[in-house]
Amino acid sequence: MKILSEEEIRQLEDIAYQIRKTALEIIVRAGWGHIGGSFSIAEMLACLYFRFLNVDPNNPQKPDRDYLILSKAHSSPALYAALALKGFFPKELLHTYCTADGLDGHTKRGNPPGVEFSGGSLGLGLSYAVGLAMGIKMREQFKQRVYCIMGDGEINEGQVWEAAMSASHYQLDNLIAIVDYNKVGAKGFVHELMSIEPLVLKWNSFGWETREVDGHDVREICSALYWAKYIGVRGKPICIISHTVKGKGVEECEFNYKWHTHAPSLDKAQSFCEELARNFGRQGEQFEISAQSLELETLEEIIGGELR
Repeated sequence: MKILSEEEIRQLEDIAYQIRKTALEIIVRAGWGHIGGSFSIAEMLACLYFRFLNVDPNNPQKPDRDYLILSKAHSSPALYAALALKGFFPKELLHTYCTADGLDGHTKRGNPPGVEFSGGSLGLGLSYAVGLAMGIKMREQFKQRVYCIMGDGEINEGQVWEAAMSASHYQLDNLIAIVDYNKVGAKGFVHELMSIEPLVLKWNSFGWETREVDGHDVREICSALYWAKYIGVRGKPICIISHTVKGKGVEECEFNYKWHTHAPSLDKAQSFCEELARNFGRQGEQFEISAQSLELETLEEIIGGELR
C-alpha cells in the first residue's frame, strides 16, 4: 500500500483517542462496562472503519458491505464509539448504553445500526464469520470481506478452533480474523490462566496465513490490513495477531485485570480522561460527563423523543 502521510497517521490516531474517550464516557454514565478490552482495540477499529471497511452509514444493510464481527462483544463501548464517530447514528444514542431498551452491554445485531453480531458467550464469533464468508463465496462476491475480532483469552474455546479448521478447509480467503492479544483476561494474565502460545504456529498449523502487528501502531495495522484484503488472497483464511496493551492509555488500567469489568467514579474518570488527553496530544480537552448529567432517570430524558 502507499505509505500513510503524517496527516493520515494523525487522523487515525486522533480517531483512536476519540474512541477511548467516548467509551470511557458511556461506561461512566452506565456505571458498568469493559475499559481494558475497549481501549486495546481502539487503533484497530479506527483503521478498519476509517480506512478499510466498505460500509455506508446511510445504508447499513447494503448487500455488498464488508462485515465486522466483534466476537469479544463485551468490548462493545469501543465499537459503539467507532460507529457513532463514523456517522451510523447520533452520538446521543450512546447515552442509552446499559439502559432499558437502550444499547446492550454486549452487542446485539442491528442495535445500534452497524452492529452485525449478537454476542455474549465468548467463542462464537468466528463460527458466525465463517458462515458469512462461505455465503459470500457461494454468491461469488469477490470484493467483500468478513473481519472477526477475537480476544486472546476467548480463543481457549474449542469452538474457535473448529471454526478455524472449517475456514481453512473451505479456503475462505475472504475471512480475516484479528486476535486482540492484550495478554490479560478477566481474572489474570492469559499465560497463567491458560497459555495460548505458540500462537502463530497454531494458526499456521490450521492452514491460515498469519501476520503479527503492533496493535497500537496505525502504520503497521494498515499495512497488515492492506495485505490481508488485497495481496494475501490465495486460498487461505488470514489471521492478524494484534499485540496490544489492555487498558492502553491509562497507566492504572494497563495490564490490570481489575479493569477488565469496572466503571470508575466520576472523579477518577476525570483523571483518566486527562491522562488520555496528555498521552494522545489532546491536553485541555474536557470530560463530557458531569454529576448533573448522571442524574437522568429515564430513556426519554436521555435520548429525547426525536430519536425514538
